[in-house]
Amino acid sequence: MNKKTLNDNTCAVTPGFEGIVGNSRLLLNVFDHISKVAPFDTTVLIQGESGTGKERIADCIHHLSSRKSRALVKVNCATLPATLIESELFGHERGAFTGAVARRTGKFEQADGGTIFLDEIGEMPPDLQVKLLRVLQEKEIEPIGGRSSVKVDVRVVAATNRNLERDVREGRFRLDLYYRLNVFPIVLPSLRERVEDIPALAHHFIDIYSRSSGKSITGLSDKVLNSMMAYSWPGNIRELEHLIERSVLLAQGSIIDEISLPVLHMQDIRIKTIQENERDYIVTVLKKCNGKIWGSGGAAEMLDVPPSTLKSKMKRLGIRKENIG
Repeated sequence: MNKKTLNDNTCAVTPGFEGIVGNSRLLLNVFDHISKVAPFDTTVLIQGESGTGKERIADCIHHLSSRKSRALVKVNCATLPATLIESELFGHERGAFTGAVARRTGKFEQADGGTIFLDEIGEMPPDLQVKLLRVLQEKEIEPIGGRSSVKVDVRVVAATNRNLERDVREGRFRLDLYYRLNVFPIVLPSLRERVEDIPALAHHFIDIYSRSSGKSITGLSDKVLNSMMAYSWPGNIRELEHLIERSVLLAQGSIIDEISLPVLHMQDIRIKTIQENERDYIVTVLKKCNGKIWGSGGAAEMLDVPPSTLKSKMKRLGIRKENIG
């Protein structure tokens, strides 16, 4: 039986990006953007589908920055009740409201001198968006019930799986806050856009879960790998990790030779070629840049390629500027 063992798919770890597996062009492009922005205090907006690893990217930005010895405070804006999120972020004084029996230090104050990671920023209620905007502008917070503002020195890294530009157009997200957050955007590719990283990711998770379960799983069969390479991975890396964990526990021998990919996503779906995925990615970036290719904020800068190279790719892939809506 053909099989792929752990040693067949080892992937060198890029210094500063420990825990992120892969060496595809799109992933290396993300690494390059992180390396350029991490040393500065620039606000970063990480965008990508659910399960693409946005929190791990925030970790890298913090640990490659001058603030690495200070706190990295994480807040998931989607899991906090609207009635508590202001207190959670900015804190409150004793007696500020019923139940406030002691002073509470908010997340921004906890992150003073370090970094705050605002995950799922698109889920923040509109009234809190106004207050967050003020914090970004004035570099100070107002605890609930406080008599004065508190200065904070915090680097902000935000993340979302939502299309914030669409949310702005539809009135769900403030345009001024979007501009404040989108100073340095980092767009994470989906797993289906970096299929060449699937073998290394699979073996990375096999190693983790075979050790934690006390099993000796050394690889997976070619049949399983081929099925994984053809799957669309709507849940991205998180879905892959959970599937590998389950497969390790169910494996009878040292090789994973069966894997339960959801049938719904395997039927009647034509798998896109690498060229089609590349075309879709370039079109997405061009749309984000409003069709601009050259100069600051242009697609060539975001893709980190010379404008002439991008023009050649567009011609080869049949992308025309006038067709980008």
